Amino acid sequence: MKIFTKSIYALMATAGLLMISTAAQSGEWPPTGNASKGAKAWSENCGRCHNIRDGKELRDDQWISTMFHMRVRAGLTGEDTRNILSFLQASNNATRKPLKHTSAKANTAATAGLTGADVYAQTCIACHGGDGKGIVPGTPDFTNKDGRLSKTDDDLMNSLMNGFQSPGSPMAMPAKGGNSKLAQGDLKNVLEYLRSTF
Repeated sequence: MKIFTKSIYALMATAGLLMISTAAQSGEWPPTGNASKGAKAWSENCGRCHNIRDGKELRDDQWISTMFHMRVRAGLTGEDTRNILSFLQASNNATRKPLKHTSAKANTAATAGLTGADVYAQTCIACHGGDGKGIVPGTPDFTNKDGRLSKTDDDLMNSLMNGFQSPGSPMAMPAKGGNSKLAQGDLKNVLEYLRSTF
């Protein structure tokens, strides 16, 4: 009887993972979470056991099945699971291409009147911390005068727009910190905030 029960559970788990993978490949499921909240949830819940793992370690559909398995094991809420998944997938898809100049119609204005401090508090603080020294392993220390902020504005804007992986860091910062709603103006505001604050 025990062998039969284990076989049934294994069959149900396999069928569930197949449904998850099929839905993920069709782009229908799961709903997108908040990548910046996911970065914080990852560092608070997952990092202590797994350290920080490279988003490219698994494909997007594999992260889906992994996250739903870990939701049960770690007791994560559905929202935390979606947010962490979005963070991992955004990191997985971070690009390293140079910044391309866009047409004059591109949205260069800041959205919703956010200041650089607002953007930092909503998107960046989860990994970089309130003091700019970094919470997640491998995150640049903005207070280091020879660190990331010693780069040119063009170089830093390229990293903000397209994502960046610090040397020795196991996980990349996703493009726009994982917040795709940010416009180029928002990123300029946060860069000014970083320079004036740290």
